[in-house]
Amino acid sequence: MKIQVEHIDAFSSLPNKGNPAGVVHNGDHYTTEQMQQLASKVGFNETAFVCQSNHADFQLRYFTPGHEMNLCGHGTIGAVYSLFRHQLLPSNEFTIETKAGILPIHIFFEAERLVVTMQQATPQFRPFNGFVAQLASALGLAETEIDTRYPIVYGNTGVWTLLVPIKELASFQKMIPVNALFPEVLREIPTTSIHPFCFETVYPENAMHARHFSSPYSGTIEDPVTGTASGVMGAYYQTFVEQHPLPHTVYIEQGLEIGKDGQVGVHLAGEDELTVAISGTAVYVDTFAIELEGEIK
Repeated sequence: MKIQVEHIDAFSSLPNKGNPAGVVHNGDHYTTEQMQQLASKVGFNETAFVCQSNHADFQLRYFTPGHEMNLCGHGTIGAVYSLFRHQLLPSNEFTIETKAGILPIHIFFEAERLVVTMQQATPQFRPFNGFVAQLASALGLAETEIDTRYPIVYGNTGVWTLLVPIKELASFQKMIPVNALFPEVLREIPTTSIHPFCFETVYPENAMHARHFSSPYSGTIEDPVTGTASGVMGAYYQTFVEQHPLPHTVYIEQGLEIGKDGQVGVHLAGEDELTVAISGTAVYVDTFAIELEGEIK
């Protein structure tokens, strides 16, 4: 049986830039095993399945080629854009059910482009107690290229990643990750990814530049533009770098080294507790069919 998959590029308004997401509607028709099979055959960093929900307007499930994820920023942006294309959104404000919780979504137009804003989970940080030299080596860098003015921490606004401050933009072109080494380096959370960033940027309107290297369990090497990691980067900036009066927005660039230029807006707010939302544009690329084994529901 052939299943229709939409290819939506998130965090860009140009096709084949940003981060490609597969989007499959009527996700309730498939078992978890079939969703995983489809995501593996699609081969994108994530494929999002739009399902019905008893607790929100939609439920979204996200799969890498290797496993299911609790939350995916670009998968959410892609799925919402697809729902908008098919005129399936109930309004400009609605909620989605994810394994990271029920999250509010807001859409609006800016310069005739649809912008999707998604709330993320409350930021969390954990210390990295591993060996910095070993971490640098796993990224293909020298230990001296890591910026020791700021902490290396695990961060989470829905998915854990290791945030690694880097001194200079030039280091990002040199990075050659050895993803198979990540579990040994990341002993506190062996299944997580690594997200190096710096404060030197290509485009002056952006506050940070980043790359994102996948856990070897995900079946991918690099995520072009990462929504959840960008969200926790914004929280990192507010917590460890410079405290701005809130609300405050920072913009993050990613994907430039691999020809997938994208930008994520990170919106910080809150009084007693920091809240994080991310926003981005998206663009439809094409629809293709994937052969699925077995019967559907």
